Amino acid sequence: MTNKSGHIIVIGSGAGGAMAAYTLCKAGHKVLLLEAGRDYDPKTETPMFKRNSEAPLMGASTRDKDFGYYDATVDGGWSVPDEPYTTAEGSEFMWWRARMLGGRTNHWGRFSLRFSHHDFKGKSRDGLGADWPFEYEELAPWYDLTEELVGVCGTNTGLDDMPDSGEGILQTPPQPRIPELLLSAAAKKLGIATAPMHRAVLTRPKDDRAACFYATPCGNGCSIGAAFQTTTSLIPMAKATGNLTIITNAMVKEINVDEQGLVMGVSFVDKISGNTNQLDARIVVLAASACESARILLNSKSAQHPNGLANSSGQVGRNLMDSTGAWLGASIPGLRGRPIYNEDGHTANHLFIPWWGHKMQENGALDFPRGYHFEIGSGFGEPGAGVPGDIDGYGKMAKDAVKLEYGAYVGLGLRGEMLPNEHCYMEIDHEVKDKWGIPVAKFHWAWSEHELKQVEHGLKTAKAILETMGASFSQPLPDAKTAISKGGEIIHEVGSTRMGDSPSDSVTNQWGQTWDCDNVFVMDAGVFASNPHKNCTLTIMTLAMRNASWLATQLDKGVL
Repeated sequence: MTNKSGHIIVIGSGAGGAMAAYTLCKAGHKVLLLEAGRDYDPKTETPMFKRNSEAPLMGASTRDKDFGYYDATVDGGWSVPDEPYTTAEGSEFMWWRARMLGGRTNHWGRFSLRFSHHDFKGKSRDGLGADWPFEYEELAPWYDLTEELVGVCGTNTGLDDMPDSGEGILQTPPQPRIPELLLSAAAKKLGIATAPMHRAVLTRPKDDRAACFYATPCGNGCSIGAAFQTTTSLIPMAKATGNLTIITNAMVKEINVDEQGLVMGVSFVDKISGNTNQLDARIVVLAASACESARILLNSKSAQHPNGLANSSGQVGRNLMDSTGAWLGASIPGLRGRPIYNEDGHTANHLFIPWWGHKMQENGALDFPRGYHFEIGSGFGEPGAGVPGDIDGYGKMAKDAVKLEYGAYVGLGLRGEMLPNEHCYMEIDHEVKDKWGIPVAKFHWAWSEHELKQVEHGLKTAKAILETMGASFSQPLPDAKTAISKGGEIIHEVGSTRMGDSPSDSVTNQWGQTWDCDNVFVMDAGVFASNPHKNCTLTIMTLAMRNASWLATQLDKGVL
């Protein structure tokens, strides 16, 4: 199949791809969106109302369903059939891929924290990593537009790590649960503030999306559109303009260039028929995820681009980062045996602990750069297959012991900033190919002392908070190397096509436009110059809206 229409081609239908497609379609441009996964309609397919008791193993996760039997993910995960990847000797990296229309937005945590002025200019403060090529103030109005469109609940806190949204932008957050209030009081005694988590879940109706009614797990998917995913929002909105065409099961092999090395389109494999198809394109927007977009660029070799497309700097695949992760929890005596009632809420934590250490770092009181936050796990969650390992006896005695502990456990999940290092990158493994004959990604990974010291500090802080709540620990804390999550495990990988001010050390300019090819753009997390401790999806969407708006203006002016 050969297409001569010269569409704008957007590769990927997740946060960046769907937002780019929506923005361009709304501006009056025709967009052809390619998705490597299958079609998916959450209004008819979601297991939203299924309970763990109806599932094998009480809904527990398996190799095929990483986040449980009823997770919204259809075919994706850290292991995807027919799509291997490799890791270098001595490296551990887990590459999660969605492979469905809507990408990761179908199952993400929906935590939607803005990056702050601290996050955009980290190198100017501590000399490490890279600065973003613009200030927070330039992105702030675009954050407002994105939060308003997406629908984010939360409050303006005035905390220096949580920039305020515009007046009336945020929806009302749900009330904190009892364990969260207890934790908040304990943290306050230690001089640490808590705040309502900003989350892309509607607490009031918006367009044709309903408000959350606090009854089903967000991770199962949301047929009413309350929990944000592009399949119930941006994609239908883009379709409504009449300017969007979607092809699913389209595995992009490479971006094609002419004899002069100018980009002219893409080649993709139809995963159903196995046929390779070529499409002409006026503009190519890569939004396939940080590592998949880098893989496509590196596989797009030609005589004019021998090291891969847009890679004259040698930075494609480099600067790979993920969030740090660690976990510490305990049973809280004061919560044992409390009355049982419904405290589902919007399923994730209603309160969290933002980073509070900027002043300490300015004063040299900490031995690691950047920061982290704590996400809180607590409350009367839906029972699953797991039970505490210290329950003795059987029958009524065992049941009473389980019931006593139900809702008493409080866990603190650390999510922190990673700095780029020379040992973390991806390349192409030309010895291994996927089912469709496309060379696969190969990952190199190693945490640095910065991240290990951060996790060590976080574990000590978590222990102090839990002890203030009344918990006791009989075992010493694990060492940071043992406690820290594997690379890729938090699924916040960014930086592989970094933006910057100079083509010598970055892949794109501030608009996501590649330095080498002015009609190729990257609009996923690959362009991130750093990886702040906050979930990256809100910023992916905000950048995609901003940059696609700029692209539309350039097209309207005839510049591109």
